Amino acid sequence: MKRKVIEIDEKRCNGCGLCIPNCPEGALQVIDGKVRLISDYFCDGLGACVGECPQGALRVAEREAEPYDEKKVMENIIRQGTNTIRAHLKHLLDHGEKNLYSLAVEVLKGKGIEVPETAPAEKLPCGCPGTLARLLKQKHPETPAAPASGHTPSALRQWPVQLHLLNPAAPYFDDADLLICADCVAYAHGEFHTHLLPGKILIIFCPKLDHSFDEYAGKLADIFTMHNIRSVTVARMEVPCCGGTVAIVEKAMAMSGKNIPLEIKIIGIDGNITCNQ
Repeated sequence: MKRKVIEIDEKRCNGCGLCIPNCPEGALQVIDGKVRLISDYFCDGLGACVGECPQGALRVAEREAEPYDEKKVMENIIRQGTNTIRAHLKHLLDHGEKNLYSLAVEVLKGKGIEVPETAPAEKLPCGCPGTLARLLKQKHPETPAAPASGHTPSALRQWPVQLHLLNPAAPYFDDADLLICADCVAYAHGEFHTHLLPGKILIIFCPKLDHSFDEYAGKLADIFTMHNIRSVTVARMEVPCCGGTVAIVEKAMAMSGKNIPLEIKIIGIDGNITCNQ
């Protein structure tokens, strides 16, 4: 069928990825240093990403394309957590797509998932709903009670931890269980050192700010290839721009040809684990 979809000018695109947070549907990914439309099924053609491209590499074009599939999109959206669901529903309402909104709500209700409020919110210049300023309601005293010993020991087992600085040949990767973690997770999740990190080798990076998609995927692929990795746990925030954490790991796994057990934990901005995959 002929319909509107996003078209990407590869000559102009520099792979910065600034458009990706504005596509909660998951139609865009940075691959080989360029933003790609990964599936017509996920692109609604409404163009929320277009205005975020500093290079002017995106535009809405009408061409032959697979029909947009809201149910397939919602399967992808749900995996990314509440903030992404909210962003997607607001996106549909902002563009007057009431039928698609109703279908999305139907999918959520069918899975027993609460439909989040979609009242208009302040949108910061970067456009990412994960950057909206908010004060989180404290569920615990502002000064947490110290453990009986008066000190919570660090569970960190190696240094450095930032992926850019790591040596893929480091011996501590031998027979390791890896925790590959978005930068913000350790600050948001109060039990990071007692729940997520124990027994694991830590690798951290930011998929939104580092702009090293291919470099990071290649380095992780080297680690996977050079060592016997027993398992990989990915911990990411629920905000849409953090989805690149999983994408980088999955690409690295494919590049290495390894089939390593993979677990994904999604951390809400309130610090709780909202989803285990």
